[in-house]
Amino acid sequence: MNNIRFSDESLALVQKMIQRYPEGRQKSALIPMLHVAQAEFDGWLAPEVMDYIASLLNIQPVEVYEVASFYSMFNLKPVGKCVIEVCRTSSCWLLGAEDVIRHLENKLSVKVGGTTTDGMFTLKSVECLGSCGTAPMMQVGADYYENLTLPKVDQLVEKFRHDGKRKCYTDQPENVTI
Repeated sequence: MNNIRFSDESLALVQKMIQRYPEGRQKSALIPMLHVAQAEFDGWLAPEVMDYIASLLNIQPVEVYEVASFYSMFNLKPVGKCVIEVCRTSSCWLLGAEDVIRHLENKLSVKVGGTTTDGMFTLKSVECLGSCGTAPMMQVGADYYENLTLPKVDQLVEKFRHDGKRKCYTDQPENVTI
């Protein structure tokens, strides 16, 4: 854990988050802190990172693990540069999310939860992303892609592949604010 430290900028942001809550309620800063940590530490939360967050909040590490493992927005293992999250709940499922997931698995040669061998893509299926009227849909980074068809999915994958110099997981430092 000695090697895990936020950058000065991220540490200042995290300290502001903690200060927003009254004494004894600092744990309320946990979710935004996890976003900052995931953004800073390559898109995932290693156990050492979660231990570090626990130490900053003066809580038990298991309290951080419980929250991080509950929400699909947090990655507990390394991810590709581009995390594709396909909604799998009712509206999306009824309108073809299973087909989209199967198509992506075949196109990327990876199963849900896996990362391509080149480290470019991680494919996840997630619970409701809140865009039921435009199902099926997926989220990549901070962006939603709706009314998906298989040809549209192919176009998006090629776009992400060509834009591959930037990371496109949800928690990018510029998207994390207090």
